Amino acid sequence: MTEDHCALVEIKQRIPGFDRFIGSWIYQGEINFVVDVGPANSVNNLIQALLHMNMARVDYVLLTHIHIDHAGGLGQFLQHFPTARVVCHDKTVRHLVDPSRLWKGSRMVLGEIAEAFGSPKAVKGELCIPHTQADIKGLVVIESPGHAPHHLSFSYAGNLFAGEAGGNYYSFQDMDYLRPATPPRCFLNVFLRSVDKLMALDDQHMRYAHFGDAPNSHQMLKRFRAQILRWKEIVQKEMSTGSYNLVARCMDRLLEQDPDLKAFEFMDPDTQNRERFFMANSVRGYIEFLQNEG
Repeated sequence: MTEDHCALVEIKQRIPGFDRFIGSWIYQGEINFVVDVGPANSVNNLIQALLHMNMARVDYVLLTHIHIDHAGGLGQFLQHFPTARVVCHDKTVRHLVDPSRLWKGSRMVLGEIAEAFGSPKAVKGELCIPHTQADIKGLVVIESPGHAPHHLSFSYAGNLFAGEAGGNYYSFQDMDYLRPATPPRCFLNVFLRSVDKLMALDDQHMRYAHFGDAPNSHQMLKRFRAQILRWKEIVQKEMSTGSYNLVARCMDRLLEQDPDLKAFEFMDPDTQNRERFFMANSVRGYIEFLQNEG
């Protein structure tokens, strides 16, 4: 396979600081598929990009999970590509058919960001292929819960489309930035088992949902696993000193002590604000896990 078969399309957002954050991986070959479609309010940007690429046929949408920044635009997308079928976790089909509960939860967690992403539209159930029934030549579907309870990763033709099971990865000025995505309710041991499951696959090209790629999945997953445990140690230490301003204190310590966050200081202020928002959510996930574990 050549690199030209696989491309990351940025799905532009109107939110300050959200450049190079949401994208969709596009594969053109024996089968044409799209991995995630982004939010409802920006899905037309993806549709126009595919038309510009002369991709008139989409066979499958591979859905890593149903968070609205990954699946919110699915209803509109399928109207433009009516022959496409959606491979999704079997437990999520009902939330795609009736997204009202998903939308309510998204607004509670994301607030104004959810409103900017837009409300997801209903998807016809007959267009969905539960992951347990997906039989697509060459496609390996891996259950990888952690970031979301019903998260999937996909391996195809030397590409590992890991969604957020391998964290969030960016490249700034030749520097790497890697961050866990562990929002509440977080089950850290489940997350680690998913990382181990992905590491057990052949080494391949790592394709991140947020936002980019790296040539060696084994190397990146090993690095990410170490980061997950590093965050646990740092957050646990801060918790032992009291609860006052705990989330902010944890974030300060992480930015000081985690070398994989070093590129944060080179981001523009809007991007830093975005990262602080999602980092705080991840820290809350750790705190909740450690409180329940204790």
